Amino acid sequence: SSDDIEDVSLFDADDDVSRRPKKSRIRHPVASFFHLFFRVSAIVVYLLCELLTSSFIACMVTIILLLSCDFWAVKNVTGRLMVGLRWWNQVDDDGRSHWIFEARKASAQGSKTSSEAESRIFWLGLITCPMIWVIFAFSALFSFKVKWLAVVVMGVVLQGANLYGYIRCKVGSRKNLTSMATSYLGKQFLRQVRFPGLWKPS
Repeated sequence: SSDDIEDVSLFDADDDVSRRPKKSRIRHPVASFFHLFFRVSAIVVYLLCELLTSSFIACMVTIILLLSCDFWAVKNVTGRLMVGLRWWNQVDDDGRSHWIFEARKASAQGSKTSSEAESRIFWLGLITCPMIWVIFAFSALFSFKVKWLAVVVMGVVLQGANLYGYIRCKVGSRKNLTSMATSYLGKQFLRQVRFPGLWKPS
């Protein structure tokens, strides 16, 4: 398989929308709501299901349905609308799999279509919820709740996949990610060498 990074306009309407000035208000309230609704609902059901019902099957099915709806909504709708990113997989005529990571083009004036508020909501939900499922995974493992482990692993996989995909859209290929980390560490090192007093405890 190979990775392709494309900087393209996702839809024809994006060219018109991109001419509007960026504002801090939420421009897509419905998308912002559902970006958090499914993933937060899955966490709430997981925490409260034993209090609400004694049926493990009903809880498991409900949580998996919420996680599946969240995966589809974030991958196909909210990422495109809220931050202008999209990723997917396609198979060419030779049967080779290609992962495509798209980022919406900036307009000629340099403005962006996503607002700062929507961007914060998107990334906060995208990063926080997988971390919570990882905590649930360790909790289920150490408390020997084996029956819940499959549900928790499903949450980690589905939400972690979206997190990985959008990070790739944001920073580019693995080489770009590595170079960014190296550049950051290099800048911190140079800053310490040039201004050692800034790193001393007060």
